[in-house]
Amino acid sequence: MMRISDTVKHLIIINVIMFIGTLAIGSGNLFYEWFAMYFPQNDAFKPWQIITHMFMHGGATHILFNMFALWMFGSPVEQVLGSKRFLFLYISAGLGAVLLQLGFYYYQYYQASFGISNLGLSSDLVHSIVNINSVDGNYIVPEIFRKELIEVLTDSNYSGPQIDAATFGSLFEMNKVTLATMVGASGCIMGVMAAFGMMNPEAKLMMIFLPIPIKAKYFIPGIIILDLISGLTGQSFFSPSNTAYMAHVGGAVTGFLIMWYWKKTQFNRNRWN
Repeated sequence: MMRISDTVKHLIIINVIMFIGTLAIGSGNLFYEWFAMYFPQNDAFKPWQIITHMFMHGGATHILFNMFALWMFGSPVEQVLGSKRFLFLYISAGLGAVLLQLGFYYYQYYQASFGISNLGLSSDLVHSIVNINSVDGNYIVPEIFRKELIEVLTDSNYSGPQIDAATFGSLFEMNKVTLATMVGASGCIMGVMAAFGMMNPEAKLMMIFLPIPIKAKYFIPGIIILDLISGLTGQSFFSPSNTAYMAHVGGAVTGFLIMWYWKKTQFNRNRWN
């Protein structure tokens, strides 16, 4: 059985502590509100969430699969890179993940905003609308948003053009993006997986639901391509539909670029082989 490396062990411990805190403190909500990554237009956004969301998880299955992947891919990568460079790779991949996912969210947000340009809404009113809590359980519900929207517009004495189906759809899309949250180490782990694939291209890997051995040089790019397709189309292949797919892509690309630099640089102190 492969020995767990020191930094990977400490990362797993931190993730587990954060998960226990999520369950034990504030009825499961307080830790999430503090440390999950919220869209910057959301009133709940705090700067530290850019880092803390990497150590948060949405459920037992989520953390179990992520920590298993961190152990399986992280330990051999750390053994080659050493603890400092491994931690740099891990955190950088997490930052690359959140950067790409936020960029994708902003694209969706501003695309939707073009559909409300004729309403003449003030920036403060738009902010109030997109922050409407239309969540019921794990879902963002149009009916809840519609009801709350009427109240917000009434309270603000809105007297502009009528909100038709198209403009309502645009407002609801902006609300969905604003309410979106990110948690999990997946972006970090995708960066580590990219590093593992570059170090061990001939290693054979298998998915739980597809027990066919595939070489890492095909397996890992294949996973990244599926995540990219899922992010662009909304079509889920193996992950839950609320997965931040572009974060996976961002983490993997960041990990690849860092490893490419370390491999190609002429300075031996930066090489990993």
